[in-house]
Amino acid sequence: MNKLSVRFQRFACAVAVGCSVSVSAMAGGQATKIDVPDAQVEALGIKTSPLQRRGDSVRASFPAQVVVPTGAEHVVSSPVAGLVTQVLVQQFQAVPAGLPLLRIASAELGQLQLQLLQASSQATLARQAVQREQQLFKEGIIPQRRVQEALAAQREANAALAQAKAALRLGGMPPATIESVMASGRPQDSITLAATQAGVVSLIEAKPGQRVDVSAALLHITQTDSLWLEIQLPASESMNWPVGTNVEVPGRALKASVVSVSPTVASSSQTMMLRAALEGGPGSLRPGELVTVELPAGVGQSGWDVPLSAMAYDDKQAYVFVRTPGGFEARPVSVVASAGQSVRVQGVLEAGEQVAVRGTVALKGALLDKKGEQ
Repeated sequence: MNKLSVRFQRFACAVAVGCSVSVSAMAGGQATKIDVPDAQVEALGIKTSPLQRRGDSVRASFPAQVVVPTGAEHVVSSPVAGLVTQVLVQQFQAVPAGLPLLRIASAELGQLQLQLLQASSQATLARQAVQREQQLFKEGIIPQRRVQEALAAQREANAALAQAKAALRLGGMPPATIESVMASGRPQDSITLAATQAGVVSLIEAKPGQRVDVSAALLHITQTDSLWLEIQLPASESMNWPVGTNVEVPGRALKASVVSVSPTVASSSQTMMLRAALEGGPGSLRPGELVTVELPAGVGQSGWDVPLSAMAYDDKQAYVFVRTPGGFEARPVSVVASAGQSVRVQGVLEAGEQVAVRGTVALKGALLDKKGEQ
């Protein structure tokens, strides 16, 4: 009896007396056959499970942070230099589109309205001049050239008026207010900035009595009905998660899908970034929250998912034990992904084959003894 059989028998006989085990190498040396009498399989506590094609049982966990997509956060900035006279909303208040947010008094605004009134008067005079010149031309008093000159002057006046209106719109004045100023001839001493989109006031940077410059950030409005997850992955991670990969948030009953993958690695942390969009609303998640997410391991790689307990190693070579009529066969496999207590492997395996998943201590010992003899 060889050394391998003696070692295996010692272990087996501790469970049941009279067992008989032998080990032999298969042709090509690619697999090792381990003969185990059927009576000893149960005595050794060996349990098997049928092989199944890759599913989602192998999942990897990574830290992630809940963030607001770039297009979901709107910064309300000051369109003119002036004085904040009143803030009309509170932080974390939900606001609909069009709700007044704050008021700003500005001397610059007065100058813009003065230009509007001047342009409006010039446009009115130019229109009246065209009407007068056309009437004189019909009566044969003036040449046609005078009509053409009047029309050109009217076009210039209308262009100046349009420019004055555009300047006020950029200055934060609503179109209805602009028309009211033109009709009444009375300039406004302040403007009221309104929300351009619905959301939550996530940050207020301006205070009543504060002087602000043009383009100074006043407050932030955030749409929280659509959030992203920024997932940090180690640069050494060999698995690949393409756009569209499903992401789960354990314990939250939430799902997301990858929308972008960073092509670069952060030099300071040696990590790469995945962004995933939450599906069906944010649920209980809030922007800035740190969570743990799960990604299916080895996306795009075919293979078989087996428990970690089914694996045996000889140096860097991995094996699984496949049930045969006379015992088991240690077949070499390559590990393509692993997470927790599950491993995804590739090798010469077939669906439905029974693989030892429990009680494999004796089989692993027999394999190592056989490899040690070779």
